[in-house]
Amino acid sequence: MLKYILKRLVYIVIVAFILSFFLYTIYNFIDIDYAALRLQGQEVQLQKEGRYEEVYQALRQKMRLDEPLPMRYLYWMGLAPIDGQFDGLLQGNFGYSYNYSTDDVLGLLKEPLKNTVFINIFATILALGITIPLGIFCAVKKGSKRDTAVQVGTIVGYSIPSFIIAILFIWLFAVQLKLFPVAGMSTPNSNFTGFRAFLDKLYYMALPLIVMTFSSLGGMTRYVRSSMIEALSMDCIRTARAKGLKEKVVIYSHAWRNALIPIVTLVIGWFLGIFSGSLIIENMFGLNGLGKVYITALNTKDYEVAMALQMFYVVLGLAGNLLIDLAYGLVDPRVRVNK
Repeated sequence: MLKYILKRLVYIVIVAFILSFFLYTIYNFIDIDYAALRLQGQEVQLQKEGRYEEVYQALRQKMRLDEPLPMRYLYWMGLAPIDGQFDGLLQGNFGYSYNYSTDDVLGLLKEPLKNTVFINIFATILALGITIPLGIFCAVKKGSKRDTAVQVGTIVGYSIPSFIIAILFIWLFAVQLKLFPVAGMSTPNSNFTGFRAFLDKLYYMALPLIVMTFSSLGGMTRYVRSSMIEALSMDCIRTARAKGLKEKVVIYSHAWRNALIPIVTLVIGWFLGIFSGSLIIENMFGLNGLGKVYITALNTKDYEVAMALQMFYVVLGLAGNLLIDLAYGLVDPRVRVNK
């Protein structure tokens, strides 16, 4: 198993470098002068002093903008030294934010990352807490009126895009019923601390959480139901019933264990995927998350921040594939890798 993990980690590193090069190349096809962007807000003063061209050229040289693309990529990744020092992505330097005028991009992303992880973990727990029991119930009661009603509901929920659901829920719960705020992260002009601040934050995140959970119910419930129906039709389940085992033991001990194999892929893949899926929700509700930061970076041509975020999603996706393969072995010994 250890050898397999090490081999996969080597593959992840190689693929990450290949994707990072393509990512950096694509962004550098955009006709934009990073040195001129860095000097935004200082042009008038520098031109009055007659030093703009001098400062501009010095900055271009410092940023290595006149060097070939492969060399600039190596500088960006931290694989080639600048003035004798390695200072790139691998060393924790995620570039410069032209929108926020800071070179501490990592510090800029810390709070949005916490908010994104917070909302996604809560949405995952809520969704799994509903879809797994509901999917099992529908599989056991296959063909009943309640199963049919749930299937109709899940098809409708699965067919509606998340941004449409968000608009409907904002209109219902925020505008009509006035139960939740429309957008934001905290009560304006509030100075809450400790647990009171946490409750206030949770109150503002409640509606986005409901939207994200509701949006995932349709697809996940149908997936769990389908997996359980397949597991209940296996020969080993019929044998267990023939031995006289209680139905609860057959369902939750034998059938559920076999149904877990495809569900593991769903759960881990869905959890990792919602980091990018929450992008729309965060932007619609004005949440200070990675999604909002990413859209703002693209709109304001803050491409170094956008590249840093996309590299985060690349690494997340590659690591997710490894986690899915390892999880397979935990739920089904037949697919464990020992080489």
